[in-house]
This record gives sequence, structure tokens and C-alpha cells, in this order.
Amino acid sequence: MKSRTAGTPVAITGIGVVAPNGIGADAFWKATQAGDSVLDRVTRQGCEHLPVRVAGEVRGFDPGALVEERFLVQTDRFSHYALAAADLALEHARLGRADYEDDPYAVGVVTAAGSGGGEFGQRELQRLWGQGPRYVGPYQSIAWFYAASTGQISIRRGFKGPCGVVASDEAGGLDAFAHAARGIRQGSRAMLAGATEAPLAPYSVVCQLGYEGLSTWDDPERAYRPFTAKACGFVPAEGGAMFVVEDAEAARRRGATVRALLAGHAATFTGTRSPDSSGEGLAHAIRGALREAGLAPEEVDVVFADALGTPEADAAEARAIRDALGGHGSKVPVTAPKTGTGRAYCAAGTLDAAAAVLALEHGVVPPTPNVFDVCHDLDVVTGSARVTPVRTALVLSRGRMGSNAALVLRKGPESRA
Repeated sequence: MKSRTAGTPVAITGIGVVAPNGIGADAFWKATQAGDSVLDRVTRQGCEHLPVRVAGEVRGFDPGALVEERFLVQTDRFSHYALAAADLALEHARLGRADYEDDPYAVGVVTAAGSGGGEFGQRELQRLWGQGPRYVGPYQSIAWFYAASTGQISIRRGFKGPCGVVASDEAGGLDAFAHAARGIRQGSRAMLAGATEAPLAPYSVVCQLGYEGLSTWDDPERAYRPFTAKACGFVPAEGGAMFVVEDAEAARRRGATVRALLAGHAATFTGTRSPDSSGEGLAHAIRGALREAGLAPEEVDVVFADALGTPEADAAEARAIRDALGGHGSKVPVTAPKTGTGRAYCAAGTLDAAAAVLALEHGVVPPTPNVFDVCHDLDVVTGSARVTPVRTALVLSRGRMGSNAALVLRKGPESRA
């Protein structure tokens, strides 16, 4: 592999989505653009009587129709989503085996994960205590692991390039893009990057009950309403997105569509001391991402907000946007499509990134479902989508443990008008 310069343009050429509101980029975008809310009562077995009443579940997903049995038995639901999303992303990018079979070391994988394989782990532990150690399979040692998706994608596809996992707070989903860009600039031909989560098994939900800001409302239309006076926390979700990331010039040479450019990224860590420090750290990340992208604040056309959904966190994020973008901060359109699907932890940022790339392609800012009475000095897009030129998107993510990340995406030259 031949290394490239630090300023090498890095492109997103393929998007694979498995989300509560649709499987595949087209279905996901149709629902996101329409502002559909698919939040509903939790139906996952064993979760019905837990305090978390509402979630964003991925429905209609048949892993057996998308992934070979030998991989399914080794992996948890969160890896099933990742394997399927990776296939969709490769198909979307038209990146086939013929494009890398001459050098399997030219393609790498990086994913982010916050919860790991809770459902698989719970099932095996129940067998251990209920039936004995003979009934526990060997895959218990790997299926729950945060790196399982990275490993299984690379094994299944024969990718031998740089691989990694960001085992992190929610912001890790955006950090995976920075790792992918670095892999490209160090000589990789392509990287698969993204995050998927499956936090709706009983064991996983119980572990979340101590999270400050977790909504326990039982009305899907009121359970997740950030930036409003009645903000009551966030709703958990499953699913996620994977992306094909390539050197932009190399992608054009092979005839691929450059859907967006990874223009800038920055991350900070402010700990859990207060929402004020979270806002300060997020503002610093925004400035850093814009600086790397070589852009001025007024060049940002849309902000995809983190939208934690508590009054203090929302106020801190609103303040961060205004502080980092100056006077433009109260004028730029702000959206949070995740209010219609739920907050999928590390995968939340990747789903926002998928929506941002599609917004760049189509010139449409999707709305923020279930949010109407905004009480912050932000131009939050509510009700219906807003048709407007979109050349630069800023995607934000914060973690409950203090991680902050900002990602700047620029419109690709071949994107649709």
C-alpha cells in the first residue's frame, strides 16, 4: 500500500442502513425525509415489564435471509445488523470482489460499539445457570465482544487491511470515520466504517436503567422530545449504518459515485462533571472539525444535533452550536431525525451521518419528528422537510460519559441535485 498525503480527499461512496424506519438507504431516506416516527412500545421478549416502555426496534429484519448460517450462530444481533449493513454499503458503492481481489490487504474495517452482544451473552448465561456448562457454546467468548462485528465482516469478506474497533461512548460512531480516513491516507484502497447496536435484550435494558436521561414515558409521541420545555430524556434504539470510504480520486477512476467528502473531524473529552463542560467540549470539537475542513462557520448549511433530550443537555448543545458558529448558530437549520427512530448509542451518529449524506445528495433537510414547541434559540426544522441547497453538513455526537465529536461532510461532485 502506498501512503497518501494528509490532504488527500476521502469520500463516502456507499451507505448501508439497518434502522427502525427502514432497511437500505432508499427506505431509510424516504422515511427520514417524510419525518416518520416509528417509536413504539417495546415488544422484545423479556423487556415488556421493564421501566423502559418505548424504543426504536428494527422490525422486518430476517438475518437468515441476509447472512449465512455459519456466521449467524457465531454472532449477536448487533453483528447481524453490521454484516447486513456492510453488504448494503458495498452494493451501494458498487465495490465488488473484483475491485480488491488482487490485493485483499487494501481493504480494512473499523466499527464502533457501546453495548456489544448482550442478547447472545444473556442466552448463554441462562444456559450455564439453567442447564450447566456443557450447554454453553464456544462462541460465548467472542460474540458479545465489541470487536466482533469488525472481525466477522473482515473474515466473511476476506478483507485483510487495517481493522479496528472504537469501544467508546456514543461519540465513537463518528470517531470511526476519522479512523477510516486515516486508513485511506495511510494507503488503504477502501475502508468499511460505521456502527450498529442491539441494546434491547432484557440484560442490556436492565444495564441501561441507571443511565441519567433515559426516558421512561409510555407514550411514543411524548417519550423523546429534545429542545422542548417537556424534554424528558431519550429513547433507546437498535440498528445502525455502515459506509464504504475511499480515496476520492481512486473512487472516480473506478467509476464510483462520490456521495460525500469527509471534510473534517474533531473529538474532545470533558467527563461527566456538568452539562456546561459538555457544551464547551462540543463547541471545541465543532471548531476543530471546521478548522480541519478549512471552512468558516457560515458555510455550514445544516446541523444534525446530538439531541440527548434532557433540559440541561439540550441547553448545553444549543449554546455550543451558537458559540462555535457565532451569529450563524441561531440561523442555520438544525435537525434531529433520531427523535423518530430513537437514540442508538454509538450507532446514532452513523445514522445521522447517513441522513446527512442523503440530505447533501437531495438538497433536503429532514424534519425532527414529534418536536414542535422549540424553546431554544435554534432554527430546529420541525413538521416537514425543508428544501434548501445543502453543501455542508455538521453532524454532532456526545456520550453520556463525556465524549464529544463533530464531523463535517461536504457534498460530493457527483451527487444528485
